[in-house]
Amino acid sequence: MTQNPNLAALSAAGVSVWLDDLSRERLRTGNLQELIDTKCVVGVTTNPTIFQKALADSDVYDEQLAELAERGADVDATIRTVTTDDVRNACDVLTPQWEASEGVDGRVSIEVDPRLAHDTDKTIAQAVELWKIVDRPNLFIKIPATEAGLPAITATLAEGISVNVTLIFSVERHRAVMDAYLKGLEAAKKAGHDLSKIHSVASFFVSRVDTEVDKRLEKIGTEEALALRGQAGVANARLAYAAYQEVFVGGGDYEKLKADGARVQRPLWASTGVKNPDYSDTLYVTELVAPNTVNTMPEKTIDAVADHGVITGDAVTGTASAAQEVFDKLEAVGVDLTDVFLVLENEGVQKFEESWNELLKETQAQLDSTAK
Repeated sequence: MTQNPNLAALSAAGVSVWLDDLSRERLRTGNLQELIDTKCVVGVTTNPTIFQKALADSDVYDEQLAELAERGADVDATIRTVTTDDVRNACDVLTPQWEASEGVDGRVSIEVDPRLAHDTDKTIAQAVELWKIVDRPNLFIKIPATEAGLPAITATLAEGISVNVTLIFSVERHRAVMDAYLKGLEAAKKAGHDLSKIHSVASFFVSRVDTEVDKRLEKIGTEEALALRGQAGVANARLAYAAYQEVFVGGGDYEKLKADGARVQRPLWASTGVKNPDYSDTLYVTELVAPNTVNTMPEKTIDAVADHGVITGDAVTGTASAAQEVFDKLEAVGVDLTDVFLVLENEGVQKFEESWNELLKETQAQLDSTAK
């Protein structure tokens, strides 16, 4: 199979292409394998919204739901079984990519119940449980970067479990996430785990930052404010990459662990589907090309890059000062960035909770109808 040249160029520039979607339909039809063979896809991310949509839009789950209903499974157990089955099967599809990259790619992520986002102990317990249920070495457990999530990230890594840290919006929180990662590796080392087998990505959300900042700039309404629209998301991600380089390229704390086989925690660009039709639909891909990163995209964005994405090499390294200028200008016109990131984190957790509750409701309704 021939890989798309634009996506091949993106991969060659050091960006791992991951699909931000999963459904049993994709697995059964061979669509996921086709994306691996032709669109350079080497990983998959999921979230509660993705699973809610998968179950709502397809009848391929009906037979399994009927079996689970017959066995008397409750709604939580049903969702756990259905979602972990899909993730395990996706892990198996991506095993060749996992092996070829020595564990860096070929990864599939599953998220802890978003209702646990502010409960450290329950997050840790469910992370361990999901790791055991899926039982695949190329799994990532997704844990949100909330205040309660940070110690849960450290504790989960300490168990030798690979973690995808999600819902990161600010560079300040990204630094706390990298710190939680290094602490987790220290603890894993003390517990006797092989550090080379523990992997992590830090999922930094991009388009949602522009959506929130643009809304505030339009409310301010001055010429200076309106001229800054569409710049915050990329600038924020570029500052995050500079922070990653500080920690993992010659950073003292990481260097000590590197000798024991520790891996870097790669930045992952999430929320890369462009929401504003005035912006290029490949904006959050072409402007965020950098070595040792992941870009997880909805299929629509993958297709856009495949069709007309122009990849010109590293677009991030050395851009921190220009990115900081964007932030300084935003503050100068009256955008409270600290508040922006707080609002986005709260909204992010809430949106995933709402999707999860919708998933619970729909699954319960299907279990009830099957039982009749």
